[in-house]
Amino acid sequence: MSNAHKPDDNSGRPATDADAGATHAAPGGTGGGVSRRTALGYLAALPLAGAVEFAPPTLERALRAVGVARDTEATSGAPYTPKFFTAHEWSTVRLLVDYVIPRDERSGSATEAGVPEFMDFIMGDKPDNQLWMRGGLAWLDLECERRFNATFLAATLSQRTQVLDAIAWPDKAAPDMRAGVAFFNRFRDMTASGFYTSKMGIADIQYMGNQMVPEWHGCPDAALTKLGVKYSDVYKS
Repeated sequence: MSNAHKPDDNSGRPATDADAGATHAAPGGTGGGVSRRTALGYLAALPLAGAVEFAPPTLERALRAVGVARDTEATSGAPYTPKFFTAHEWSTVRLLVDYVIPRDERSGSATEAGVPEFMDFIMGDKPDNQLWMRGGLAWLDLECERRFNATFLAATLSQRTQVLDAIAWPDKAAPDMRAGVAFFNRFRDMTASGFYTSKMGIADIQYMGNQMVPEWHGCPDAALTKLGVKYSDVYKS
C-alpha cells in the first residue's frame, strides 16, 4: 500500500503468538480494555463489501463542524480535542487515514483535509458507527501485537504495510482476516467521504459544478460519438 510516513526506528521485534482472549489495554491509559474476542464481536456482523453512505444533510453538518474545528484551532493555537476518540485512537486514526489518502503532488493528505475531525463528528452524529470503528481500531492494534508485539502506532512502516496489505483487498484476503477486511472497507469509505467532500478533495478531482454557464452549446461531439447518439436522433421533427 502507498503511504506518506517514514518507518519508525524499531524494526527487528520478534512476532508473538497472541492468545485469542488477550486484552488490549484501553488507549490513553484509561483502564479497562478490549479483548480480541470483543473486537471480533464488534465486527462480526459487518458485511465485507458494506459501504458507508451519508445523506447530504449529514455531510453538510460534518463539513461545518470540520470548518469550525479548523478555525478554532487556527485562532487558539491549541490542537483539536476529539469528542469520541481516545487519545490513542485519535493518533491511530490520523495515521491510518493518511495511508488511505496520502499527500501527493496533486493535493494534501486526508489529515490535512480534516478527515479525522470529519470522522469524530460522524461518530457523534451517527452513533451506529461507533462499535465498528472502536472495534476495528482495537483489532488493528491486536493484530499488530499478535504479529510484531507492537501496536499499530509503534510498528514500523513495513510492519503496518504488511497488516494493511492483508486486509485491503477483500478478494485476496485470508478467511481469518475477515474482521479486519470489514473494518478497513468501512474506514476507507469514510476516509474518502470526508476527503472528497472537503475543499481540498473537490479541488483534487477538479470538480467544475456549481458554476454559472452563460451559454449552453450542447454535449461535446466526442461524448456523443462515444455514446453512439446524435441530437438529430433525439430531437426528430
